[in-house]
Amino acid sequence: MSAPFALTRITHSCHLIEIGGHTVLTDPWFSEKATYHPGEPIAMAVRDLPKLDAILITHYHYDHCDLDALDEYQDKNVPLVVCAPVASHARQHGFTNVTVLAPWESTTIGGLTVTAAPAKHQVEEITFVIEGDRHTVYFAGDTMFIPELLELPDRFPTIDLALLPTNGLRIRPLLNKKIVMDAEDAAQLVAVLKPTLTIPHHYAFTSGSLGDKLITKGDRNPGHFVDAVKRVSPSSRILVTNPGQRIDLAMARQR
Repeated sequence: MSAPFALTRITHSCHLIEIGGHTVLTDPWFSEKATYHPGEPIAMAVRDLPKLDAILITHYHYDHCDLDALDEYQDKNVPLVVCAPVASHARQHGFTNVTVLAPWESTTIGGLTVTAAPAKHQVEEITFVIEGDRHTVYFAGDTMFIPELLELPDRFPTIDLALLPTNGLRIRPLLNKKIVMDAEDAAQLVAVLKPTLTIPHHYAFTSGSLGDKLITKGDRNPGHFVDAVKRVSPSSRILVTNPGQRIDLAMARQR
């Protein structure tokens, strides 16, 4: 019998991915600050996490790299795969098994292969391709849609699951500069990758009532992404999930 292939979204772009007999946590976020709110429940506390085989962190922004909360995780030898700016902070928090990847570099963790892919954001970032047990997952934290991502299908012709941000976050004090792909961008990426299933994330985020007026603005409705995919890639399957909802990906792909 094959190992489970499943996904549980904890909140925002923090997921538990079960693949190849391993459990992987992406972009940990388990707390809130004055201008950082998931805008949806945080479905699990750090103390309730299962045994992790790896933690993947795309970049050093609090809502993707909540190392203060992750201090509560007991196994400090769990493999962390990160972009370069995260490494020293992770080691300062006591994590001892930290691997830095640049785009198109790979590492192996048990039966998994984790490959970094390009990204563009407000700070240095990578995205990830996770392969195990004949399954392939593409995980984007909150990158823009950039030309470098067009190389993904050549390197990974079959992607079973894509996890994509969709809120098009903009920074008001920076003349509304866009720093995350929006629904239309993400739909275009779906058309390029042709994943078997796509799950949007990173859309409910809010800076709070005052922060949303003065600091950030974004599209909090994942339905706009669903509609965009119907226009540009009508054969693609999209699933909008709730925090805490465990999705059997093998079954979801067959529906």
